[in-house]
Amino acid sequence: MAAPPRGNLTIDVHECKGGGLCVESCPPKCTQLAPGLNHYGVHAARYTGHDCTGCGICFYCCPEPGAITVYRLAPPPKAVALTQPGEQHAPAL
Repeated sequence: MAAPPRGNLTIDVHECKGGGLCVESCPPKCTQLAPGLNHYGVHAARYTGHDCTGCGICFYCCPEPGAITVYRLAPPPKAVALTQPGEQHAPAL
């Protein structure tokens, strides 16, 4: 079973200059250069739509302010195991 996504990102193709630093630095490889050209005449970066961990490395590597926005997603709530009366528990820290 795949882990739930932990992040999401948006890339403004009107700000991207196609340097590719975000693509090279992304650990899960969830960014790539688009096949088409943007208004600057370069291949802008794009998000593949999956596998983002929300680490923000792409944001910090990008020299163009405002081109990449990273969102950390809230983790899913953890399941709480209910115990039956009389069961022993580990001491609380």
